[in-house]
Amino acid sequence: MARRLTSRREEWRRRLDIVAWLQCHPRPDVYMRQVDIPGVHSKFIEAQRGVLGELLDLALPPAAIDSAAAGVCQFARRYGFRDKPQRIRFRLLDRRHALLAGDPEQDLTLDARSFARIDPQVERVFITENEINFLAFPAVPHSLILFGAGYGFEMLREADWLSRSRIHYWGDIDTHGFAILDQLRAHFADVESFLMDRATLLAFATQWGEEDRQTLRDLPRLNAEEGALYDDLRDNRLRRNLRLEQERIGFGWVEVALAALA
Repeated sequence: MARRLTSRREEWRRRLDIVAWLQCHPRPDVYMRQVDIPGVHSKFIEAQRGVLGELLDLALPPAAIDSAAAGVCQFARRYGFRDKPQRIRFRLLDRRHALLAGDPEQDLTLDARSFARIDPQVERVFITENEINFLAFPAVPHSLILFGAGYGFEMLREADWLSRSRIHYWGDIDTHGFAILDQLRAHFADVESFLMDRATLLAFATQWGEEDRQTLRDLPRLNAEEGALYDDLRDNRLRRNLRLEQERIGFGWVEVALAALA
């Protein structure tokens, strides 16, 4: 018991030392690994983010807290620490827009800030959630493809040049696929769905699978056709927890759809 109490006292001492350090260094703009407090290491700070957040909200002035960031996952942003740079992976689908001379693949990964600055002058941007589809996606004039990030599209907001391109989102035909499309339209209202239609779903009925856990909330940014299909999926009108994964769609079907776009 005595050892446990001693351990808890030490833990609280470290927490209070961190709070005191941030009072002296508000919004420090360093990585947590760079905080130099005797007896405190970065893993301790990461493990204690929940408790520390409650203490810091009480101890720091409002100007030292980013109130738009909430929760453990946004601890660094809330209190002014640097976070790991978000990275965006993309392929140029037209060699005329190559960013690196002599690289036929043009499979590149940049941090979000650098990605925002490149402006490759493309007319179309495709987003897919499947890596193999990303790698095998055919050449398309004046286009590039992004390897999607599920529900994390905030990192694309700084890339103003995206708003000058036609954006096509290709996700699974299931409730979560439509939820991701809906969220993406919160950032880019004119996003068009790609191969997320009823004709594609019915054409590959032999490839249907099952979604583990459906999302059932209303998705206000879907158009009428998408909304009708989403309602059929969440209400299990076609089959229970129906899902068609994007990688199960035949490659020839993809090529025909791209030719129709062109």
